[in-house]
Amino acid sequence: MIRLSEFQAGIWQKQYQYKSFEPTFINTAWQIDVPEIILQLSQADKKLGELNAYSQLIPDVDFFIQMHVVKESTLSSKIEGTQTNIEQAVQRAEQIHPEQRKDWQEVQNYIEAMNKSIVALQNLPLSNRLIKQAHQILLQGVRGEYKLPGEFRRSQNWIGGASLNDAIFIPPAPQNLDELMSDFEKFLHNPETNLPPLLKIAIAHYQFETIHPFLDGNGRIGRLLITLFLVSENQLSKPTLYLSDFFEKHRNLYYDNLQRVRTHNDLEQWLKFFLQGVITTSENAIRTFRNIIDMKEKNENLITHLGKKHSKARKLLEFLYSKPVVEIAEVADYLQVEFSTASRLVKDFVQLQLLKETTNYKRNRQFIFQEYLQLFS
Repeated sequence: MIRLSEFQAGIWQKQYQYKSFEPTFINTAWQIDVPEIILQLSQADKKLGELNAYSQLIPDVDFFIQMHVVKESTLSSKIEGTQTNIEQAVQRAEQIHPEQRKDWQEVQNYIEAMNKSIVALQNLPLSNRLIKQAHQILLQGVRGEYKLPGEFRRSQNWIGGASLNDAIFIPPAPQNLDELMSDFEKFLHNPETNLPPLLKIAIAHYQFETIHPFLDGNGRIGRLLITLFLVSENQLSKPTLYLSDFFEKHRNLYYDNLQRVRTHNDLEQWLKFFLQGVITTSENAIRTFRNIIDMKEKNENLITHLGKKHSKARKLLEFLYSKPVVEIAEVADYLQVEFSTASRLVKDFVQLQLLKETTNYKRNRQFIFQEYLQLFS
């Protein structure tokens, strides 16, 4: 049994000319003997429950969840250095400047990895197999495409610094990965750890980032795991909690708290930070959903003035909730109408101030559903 207050993170093991950090196995019973953690956990559970209940009250919630996925993908990738913003993330590749397309593609890969992993959970447990599948999607056709997509590393990696000699942190040696990741997978599914779900995934996220099993993409996969775990454990009926916004806003604390576990055995501080992230993010997500409901009601009242066009206008509104930057050709394709019909409907939306043109082109004009997009910015 591991007592939280007495947690020992691992040992530094001598390798050739450097020392790697070999973390403690975590698949065992735990005792949470820190009252502050228990109190904060209660608050986090309450907020997460409110978010889950709220998401079930919203009609067509999947339209809005897709924008949450886009936001998460943008911010999780931003932590790793990409520069794509949420407005660019919902555009097509042709609309992105060639110099920015690699960053854009990394975000698209994250969106695809998240969406496909959520679907895969219906038939697969959250496992090393599913993690590898997500990783393969994440690295396809981008900067890490030659760094063993979908495979655990077979060589030593490091965090920070130009080489092993000046690295801030050196994860475990590759020959120990199979045993460590087997322990990690068993921990996720072991009911005898005595850990509530939020503490279990907080510890799992720390452990995954410490093992750093891939040559690239560990941070993004580790953050993606948080949402996947909560869905797989039925803590969320829909994938509505994404912590990358909180981690990005407190990026230095995020990295410092993870590192402090390894250097000072201070798992308590990491858990407090993580639980505060759940509380803050849940509150923000609930606020966003409330704003969406208010905006949706207002917009549906606006389009009633369009008379015979109302049914198509309502369908266009639904489209905009998952694709808030559009061209007329996309609208025509989605509504299955002539270009001229779509053009007139878009013009109506501009007059109602639902859409705003962002280009001055004669062709391929872009329109943005700005009020909605700002809810996620």
